[in-house]
Amino acid sequence: MAQNDIPQLSKRERQIMDAIYRLGQATAAEVRAELPDAPTYTTVRGLLRILEQKGHLRHSEDGTRFVYSPSLPRQRAGASILTHIVRTFFDGSAAKAMAAMLGSSERSVNAAELERLSDLVTRERQKMKKRNGKAEARAK
Repeated sequence: MAQNDIPQLSKRERQIMDAIYRLGQATAAEVRAELPDAPTYTTVRGLLRILEQKGHLRHSEDGTRFVYSPSLPRQRAGASILTHIVRTFFDGSAAKAMAAMLGSSERSVNAAELERLSDLVTRERQKMKKRNGKAEARAK
């Protein structure tokens, strides 16, 4: 799945992806058992095929069964989708997105998460200083 090619997922497709990420890999029957208000087995198989066509899943064969697994690790897929969200809803600004997340009353941030964010900001500042120093050296 390309970074700029993030197909939209229906609610049911998201539920299936959540189940497969949770299980690591799964057959259609295993996915169906994980779904709330589970549709028919045939519907689940059809949705798995669609998710594979969209590039979210791949399958291997175990006898007559197809075993599905995610095409990308959860963190990498999440980063790709988050990049799309930041570009679409926050004018490409990570700062605006972070401000929205931190300002949300629905989500609290613990001390360890704040420390991690602080470390990331510090590292980005150091990278920026290096880039600015190299640009100044080239300008001379």
